[in-house]
Amino acid sequence: MRRRLIQSTLAVVLVVIAVFGVSLVIVETRTISNSAQERVESEAVRLASIVDSRILASEHVDTDALRNPVSKDQYAVIRVPGRAPIEIGTRPKGEVIHSTQHGEEGETVTVQEPRSAVTREVGRTLLIIGLVALLAVIAAVLLAVRQANRLASPLTDLAETAERLGSGDPRPRHKRYGVPELDRVADVLDSSAERIGRMLTAERRLAADASHQLRTPLTALSMRLEEITLTDDPDTVKEEATIALTQVERLTDVVERLLTNSRDPRTGSAVSFDLDEVIQQQLAEWRPAYRGVGRAIVSSGKRHLKAVGTPGAVAQVLAALIENSLMHGGGTVALRTRVVGNQAVVEVTDEGSGIPADLGARIFERAISGRNSTGIGLAVARDLAEADGGRLELLQTQPVVFGLFLSRTAPPPKADGEARPTVR
Repeated sequence: MRRRLIQSTLAVVLVVIAVFGVSLVIVETRTISNSAQERVESEAVRLASIVDSRILASEHVDTDALRNPVSKDQYAVIRVPGRAPIEIGTRPKGEVIHSTQHGEEGETVTVQEPRSAVTREVGRTLLIIGLVALLAVIAAVLLAVRQANRLASPLTDLAETAERLGSGDPRPRHKRYGVPELDRVADVLDSSAERIGRMLTAERRLAADASHQLRTPLTALSMRLEEITLTDDPDTVKEEATIALTQVERLTDVVERLLTNSRDPRTGSAVSFDLDEVIQQQLAEWRPAYRGVGRAIVSSGKRHLKAVGTPGAVAQVLAALIENSLMHGGGTVALRTRVVGNQAVVEVTDEGSGIPADLGARIFERAISGRNSTGIGLAVARDLAEADGGRLELLQTQPVVFGLFLSRTAPPPKADGEARPTVR
């Protein structure tokens, strides 16, 4: 591209120089020739007037009297009737420019000048024109190189940006070049980079959330299957299989919610449900794990509370809080329900050392963890709570108390034709 720009600019300049340069040479050559002819004629007229004046004054007309008025490059011949011709200067050789003038007393004055003087002057003029043309070509080349670099460098830069996007580096560069068309391309690439970055972030977040959210149901399911393999009692097998099917349903619900949140985190299917059922379900699932480490999990507070939300999402939030207490807390874990205004609150607390002061304000940020864990459980739990119109807060750091706030107001009835949520 650079070569083409330089070649095209140079071609335009050369055409302009050829057209105007040739015209200028022709004009200057004619001007110099006409000027030389006029100079010779003017010199002949001047000599004729001098001779006339000396004849009228009865003065002597000779070479010495007329030598100074004649230029050194010129040759003059004065013919006065009845006298010998008077020659001034050296007769030029070759082609000459001449002029003959007749005086009032009958004398004839002829002035000659060698054409080589005109040729030298034309040569000097052509040299000047050639130097100017050469300077113009050099300036055009420099300008063409500058313009080519100004246009080609941004294109190379934009190509590198597009290559980076294709290689998975979606960082926008926010670099502009002062050329509207190129800046428009840069805007589009930066917008694409931001969209790709958001998509990659969403995909990584979905993968992290899926690995975290699916871990607990899969662990519980594997425990039930192990119980089945270790017993020969048909009633126990049936009971454990029923619980395993329930776990499969919860696992399916987790997958569906993860996919829904990956498209729109605010797309909830909130319904009015019995909060006790969700809490008792979580207690039943987590008691074996707590017994395995010599700890207990209990519930207390107001019973038969109705809350508005998605039961599966609320169960996942409580599971995240219970698992967090299992991993980072200590002693007995208690789930306590109460009512605050128009909200049902589920508090999850334990008897551990609490949360360090430097982590308290950032506990819901992703990748923030007090120990070697993923640091995304509480962040996912808060997102799930907010998706149903609730909220998850850290009420106390020592001992730690988390509060899940859910509305008690029934959702408005769905209009005809709208999909009604299903409750698992």
